[in-house]
Amino acid sequence: MGFFDFLKMPDINTGVEQFHSTPNAVLLDVRTREEYAAGRIPGSKNIPLDQLRMTEGEVKDHETPLFVYCLSGARSRQAIPALQRMGYANLTNIGGISGYRGTVER
Repeated sequence: MGFFDFLKMPDINTGVEQFHSTPNAVLLDVRTREEYAAGRIPGSKNIPLDQLRMTEGEVKDHETPLFVYCLSGARSRQAIPALQRMGYANLTNIGGISGYRGTVER
């Protein structure tokens, strides 16, 4: 790992492609309900960062691949260790929807 590697942000577009090619994966949006309602990536589930415990009710199998995003990538970066502590093992932070070039649904 290089000195500036912590500055590299994940590419959400690549992450969404990986999500679509991963069987049984869940695309998890950790923004607020209001942000989610204003525009989201089709097929995503919304569980706000401050309500992350609800993930266990939505995604029962802790081996399910979770692709996590938010607005800029900061909340999704925070969500990864929280989900790990809950026992989820297959996690990918794909960054922020602000860099997404695909279709957004409302």
